[in-house]
Amino acid sequence: MLKAGDRIGIVCCSDGQKHSDSRKIKYLETILRKMGFFVCFSDCIYETESGFGKTAGERARALMQFYKDSAVKGIFDISGGDLANGILPYLDYDVIANSEKVFWGYSDLTAVINAVYAKTGKASVLYQICNLVKEPVRELHSMEEVPSMGKGHLNEKRFTEFQNSVIKGTDDLFRINYRFLQQKEMRGTVVGGNIRCFLKLAGTEFMPDLQGKILLLESRSGTAPRIEAYLRQLQQLGAFKKAAGILLGTFTQMTAEKCIPTVETLLCEIAGKELPIAVTPDVGHGVDAKGIVIGEELRLGT
Repeated sequence: MLKAGDRIGIVCCSDGQKHSDSRKIKYLETILRKMGFFVCFSDCIYETESGFGKTAGERARALMQFYKDSAVKGIFDISGGDLANGILPYLDYDVIANSEKVFWGYSDLTAVINAVYAKTGKASVLYQICNLVKEPVRELHSMEEVPSMGKGHLNEKRFTEFQNSVIKGTDDLFRINYRFLQQKEMRGTVVGGNIRCFLKLAGTEFMPDLQGKILLLESRSGTAPRIEAYLRQLQQLGAFKKAAGILLGTFTQMTAEKCIPTVETLLCEIAGKELPIAVTPDVGHGVDAKGIVIGEELRLGT
């Protein structure tokens, strides 16, 4: 939990943001200030003139500065893309382990979140804080403009859920709907996230132990052949024999293109009939996606 008056850090550990997104980022800052937070941005937010982001070492340094700053109480990553796993060798996991700060990020930040859990046992939140924002159509001049900008710019539902959960301590942001595809219950510590980005950790010291875990899987891109390939790799890693269950989030491109076979069909065929499998529409890349805690125990079913 955070409280009004706390200082929070905003980072980009994956691809640098485009300068054309600066208005949206400014609006996010205004929303967070409206909640009562002091907002600090790292110096690695935007892409460089070459169109590439800062180096892995620079991005890691920017993240560790916030971990080491006692005034910063929470860290939120607003990026995604491809580059997040590059920072992993440069992080100081002893500092992270001894910190009470919680790291938030999604998509490519799956790699960082799971590495942090594997190396320190600390939980992080799979969530994109930019979900609070819809693209603004004009520049902001003050915090007081936020209410007047209306539904076209503020994701009011996610704003309320975030504020209730982060400041008031409710479970609004983390309470998900789900249904079981097979079996009736599962219990375990949650690991995983974006399937492509999670698999970057395979064979490295940053891959969490899957024994007895609930493995969360979701994806933005990929049709049936690509998703099957990812599931086959997990199978060959022994994931489906070790895990206590699989929680499927949304698979955006597969759903949009009505791919056959579906990810549900593929997973049930590859993972086997004994493994508990549940599906939620509330975790993934959608603008209305909720958060889920990686590294914390979750119990689903009876």
